Amino acid sequence: MPDLDARPSIPPIQIEETIRSIARLHAEHRANATRHQLVVDRITSLLSRPVFLALLTIVVVGWVSSNVAAVALGYRPLDPPPFPWLAGTASLASLYLVVLILTTQRRDDRLNQRREQLNLELAILSEQKTAKVVALLEELRRDSPAVRDRVDTLADAMATPADPQSVIDAIEKTRYVGAPASRAAGAS
Repeated sequence: MPDLDARPSIPPIQIEETIRSIARLHAEHRANATRHQLVVDRITSLLSRPVFLALLTIVVVGWVSSNVAAVALGYRPLDPPPFPWLAGTASLASLYLVVLILTTQRRDDRLNQRREQLNLELAILSEQKTAKVVALLEELRRDSPAVRDRVDTLADAMATPADPQSVIDAIEKTRYVGAPASRAAGAS
């Protein structure tokens, strides 16, 4: 049973700063949205709810039922089977939905690109910090009289920060290993 008297844990300051940074990233994304983008986001949000699907189903069933009932009762239906007006309306609505979804997705992709860029920058920074820590530990090991001095080639290699461009080049080179000759030749 959970302890109800326990205080909620307070996250460390670096976690709070990270949370604020992420919130700031999202706030900037919202603040930079045009009025048109906000309207599209709102419409997409409304149309993506289960209530919209239920309402749409009710409208379609009601439309078909009323037109079939009109035929059965001998009246002239507004949209006789095979329901060309319903089909046209559904096609037009589908076109608008596709455009709304693509517009929303494009805007969301911009936010995701910013997040990916931030992740890449943080990964590079972390790698540089790790290399610095390894270098400092190696220096401490060499300078400490209590520790036997020896050559550690792995630690020496880890103490050198990676060059991001050489990493990109290595990734590109391995991407084309085993690729068709025409593709690999086109990449160079």
